[in-house]
Amino acid sequence: MRIESAVVTNYRCIVDSGEFGVEADKTILVGINEAGKTALLKAIQLVSPTPDTPKIDWLFDAPAPMVDDIRRGNLDRERMAVAKVVLTPDANDVEGLGLANDSDIRLEMTAWLSGKRTYRVTGLQPSVSLGDVDKSIVRLTSAMSKQSSEDAKAAAQGLTAWRASRGQSDPISGETADELRDHLDSLLPLFADGSAAEGYWDALDSVVKEAKGQDEVGKHLLSKLPPFVYFSSYFSVRPRIHLNRLAEREESGEIDLDYDFGNLQLLKFLGFTARELSNMDSEAPTKGVNYDTDVQEQERYKAALAAHERRLTERKRALQTAGARLTAEIRRVWNDDSLTLRLDVDGQYLQTLVEDELGIPVELDQRSEGFRWLVSFFVVFHAQAKDDLRNAVLLLDEPGLSLHALKQQEFRKTVSALAEGNQIIYTTHSPFMVGADELDLVRVVEMVDRKVGTKVHTRLAVDDPKSIYPLQAALGYDLAQSMFTHQRNLVVEGITDLLIIEALNAAFSSDGGPALDGDIAIVPAGSASKVVYYSTILTSQSLKVAALLDSDSAGDLAAEQEALWQLLSTKRILRTGDHISVVQHAEIEDLLRQTLAQIARDELGWDSVETVQSQPTRPLMEVLVAEHPGASKWKLSRAFAKWLSANGTAALDDSEREAWRSLSTAVNKALA
Repeated sequence: MRIESAVVTNYRCIVDSGEFGVEADKTILVGINEAGKTALLKAIQLVSPTPDTPKIDWLFDAPAPMVDDIRRGNLDRERMAVAKVVLTPDANDVEGLGLANDSDIRLEMTAWLSGKRTYRVTGLQPSVSLGDVDKSIVRLTSAMSKQSSEDAKAAAQGLTAWRASRGQSDPISGETADELRDHLDSLLPLFADGSAAEGYWDALDSVVKEAKGQDEVGKHLLSKLPPFVYFSSYFSVRPRIHLNRLAEREESGEIDLDYDFGNLQLLKFLGFTARELSNMDSEAPTKGVNYDTDVQEQERYKAALAAHERRLTERKRALQTAGARLTAEIRRVWNDDSLTLRLDVDGQYLQTLVEDELGIPVELDQRSEGFRWLVSFFVVFHAQAKDDLRNAVLLLDEPGLSLHALKQQEFRKTVSALAEGNQIIYTTHSPFMVGADELDLVRVVEMVDRKVGTKVHTRLAVDDPKSIYPLQAALGYDLAQSMFTHQRNLVVEGITDLLIIEALNAAFSSDGGPALDGDIAIVPAGSASKVVYYSTILTSQSLKVAALLDSDSAGDLAAEQEALWQLLSTKRILRTGDHISVVQHAEIEDLLRQTLAQIARDELGWDSVETVQSQPTRPLMEVLVAEHPGASKWKLSRAFAKWLSANGTAALDDSEREAWRSLSTAVNKALA
C-alpha cells in the first residue's frame, strides 16, 4: 500500500498545507530552514504511528493562535483534522475481497488533534451521509418521544444529542456507523411491532447494515496499513550505554527520549531489553556450601551454569549478527570494505566499536559525526520497521545532513535503493540530496507568512526563490561535473533546452526509436550569447563540440559571432529552424508545437490551442507569453518531461517524431 496524496492542517506551523501528490517510490520535500518540513513529516506519521511515536498534545501541537480558542472550547479538537493521507492498495492488499477487476478503491486515513484516527474507503458504492438520513432520525426520535415510557424518551434524546454532535456530510461508516448501531439497538426493545417508529428504525437499520458491509473492506485494508517510520538527524546511538542505569530509567519512567531514543532502538535492534543484558552480567550461578558432598547441588550448579552459558552465547551471537548487518549497510554507502562494526558487552556497558584497516577497534564517538549518523540511521531504521522492510513508509527528516557532500550523493543512492521496496518521503535543503534527474520528485515547502503557515507546492512556482535554491545548486553542480567528462558535447542555449532534449532522448531510447549516441553530453550555456564561451572552454580541452541554437534573433546573433564559427565548423552549428519548415524564427519548443500547446492547456491552464493552429508560422512561446502573462519555458518544459514519461513517444504526432529524428541524426553526424 502506497501513499498517493497528503494534506496537513492544524498542526504547529501548518494551518493548511494544501493537498500534494506523493510519488510511489520517493518524494523529496525541499525548503529553507523553518519552512515547516519537520512538522509535515511528524503530522503525516500520526496517521500510522509506530509504538515509539509521541502522542499528539493540543497544547503544544496545535498552531499557537488556535491554542486559546481550543482551551476556551471555541474550537473542538474532535473536529480538527491534523493529517489526511490517501493510500492506494496493491493487488495483494485487496486479495480475497471479491472486488471487481476494474475497482479503483482508496483508503483515506485521518489523524485528529484529539488523538483519534479514522478511516474511510472511497471508490466503493457511494456511502450515505448523516444528512441523507436526517428525516428518518427526526421521525424516529419524534415517534419515540411521544411514548409514555421514560426509557423511550431518554433513548430518543440520546440519539438526538448524538446527531447534533455530527456534521451533515459525515459518512455513515466506521466509528459513526458503530455509534448509530448502538443507538438503534438501544431503541429496538422500546417500541411495539407495527408502530410508526418501526418503519423509520428499519430504514436506518438497512443503511447501517450496508455501511457495515463496506466497513469490512475498510477493516481489511486497515490491517494492511504500513507503519510510518520517522527518522530525524538528531537521533543518535551512543558509543557506550550503561545497561543497568538505562534499565532503571526505563523502569522508573524517567526516560529522556532526546537522549535515550537511539540507545533504546539499538537494544530493540538486538532483540534484548536493557534489563536482560544487564542481568546477564550478574546472573552467573554460584556453588552451594555443600557442593563438594551434595550430588543434587552439583547437578543444580551444572544445569544453572549450562543455562547461563547458553544465554551468554545467545547474546554473543545476537551481537555478532547485528554487527555484521550494520557492517554490510555501512560498507555499501561508505565505500570502505576495511570497516567493521562490532557490538560488545563489557560488564554493564554495551559498546559500539569500529575497526578500520589498522584492525584496532575504537568507540563510535571517535569517528566523524557523519559516520555516527549513518550508523544511527540504519539502527533506527531496522528497529522501528521491525524488519518488515517491504511495507514501512519511511519519513526521513534531513537525512545525511552531517555527511560530506560526496557521501550525501552516495547516501542518495542508498535512499533510491530503499525506495525500491519502501515508499520514502524525505526533507532536505542540501543540493547534494537532490539529483538533477529527480526534479519531478520534488515538492517545494515554503512559509512566506506565519499567519498563512506552511504551504507545499507540487510545481516549482513559489513566492520565495530561496526555497528552490537547492534545486538550482543541484542542477549547477550536475552541469559543472558533466562538462569535462564526455568527449562529445552538445552545447544548448538553456536549461529548458536540456530538459526537453533529455526527455525526448530518454523516451525514444526506451521505445527503440532514434536517439542521441550514448556518450553525448548536453551542456546548457544559460543563454544564446554564452554558447560561444562554453564552446571555447570545451574545445580547449580537446573535446568535440557542436552547438544548437534557436532560429530566433538571439540565435542568429550568436551564430554570427566570429569566435563561434572559428571554433566550430559550419556543420557543427545546428539551428532548430533546419528541422521544422513552417515556423519562422523557430525555437526548440516549436519542434513539439502541437503537443506542447495541448500540455500548456491541460496541465498549466494556458489555453492557446486555437491561436497556435490558426497562426502556424508564429513561434509557440510568443503566442503563450502574449496570451498568458505567467507563461514560462521552465514550467512548460517540466510539464512536458512529466507528460512524456507517462505517455511515451507514441503520443507525439508524426511531424514531431520526424522533427526529433531529423535533429538527433544531425547531432550524431556533427559529433561523429
